[in-house]
Amino acid sequence: MLLTVDIGNSDIVIGVYDADRWSHLWRIPARTDQPELYYGIKVREFFFEARLQPAQVEKIILSSVVPALTDRIRNVIRGLFDKEAIVLGPAIYPRLPIGVLNPYEIGSDLVANALAAWLRFNRACVVVDFGTALTFTAIDSKGAIAGVAILPGLKTAIRSLSQNTAKLFDVPLEMPASMLGRNTVNAIQAGVLGGYEGLVRSLGDKIRAELGGNAAIIATGGLSAVITPLQDYFDAIDTNLTLEGIRRVGEFT
Repeated sequence: MLLTVDIGNSDIVIGVYDADRWSHLWRIPARTDQPELYYGIKVREFFFEARLQPAQVEKIILSSVVPALTDRIRNVIRGLFDKEAIVLGPAIYPRLPIGVLNPYEIGSDLVANALAAWLRFNRACVVVDFGTALTFTAIDSKGAIAGVAILPGLKTAIRSLSQNTAKLFDVPLEMPASMLGRNTVNAIQAGVLGGYEGLVRSLGDKIRAELGGNAAIIATGGLSAVITPLQDYFDAIDTNLTLEGIRRVGEFT
């Protein structure tokens, strides 16, 4: 049994991989104001409710883009599983079958995305990750990360509107039937979701062209299926791609 931990800016995603499948997936809000004990209790509860024993876990791999939480979660892992987590980072990158651009600067979640995509397609590809940020990670035909594009994610864009304008507010992340918004909710949905559809297509096509024109485009992240007109644009949509990349790190460490 393998345990993966993905510490992101919004959530900590914990996955249990057993018998060639993801048997359990859990989320905890990534809050730097919570003590180590809080996270320890949460993980214990997950295992208790799933009737899993910590001793069943053979290997643990962790990716984090929130330095303030990394040590807390590593301590939780030590205390609960009596094991050291393998932390995806610059010390690990040379062992992976991909080239990592700016190893001390790039987010480990983007490296995990690139690894999973490369091992799946074995050709040039672009991973579009719909998270707190919307990221495009390009992998060239030789398996090296060629570059990254980063912009605000869908929730971040809508939250920015609601926080900085007096008469706008948070709205559901649902694709509207028309781009002609006839009320405030539909107007925001049309502007953000409709606008991001065009943005993803345009930026994805430009990156694909720079990679040679034949790159696969993969979507991941919890919001990857929200912009429904994009579903035919992607070669694959895999909400667990980051976890899959973290899991596969275990094959090389």
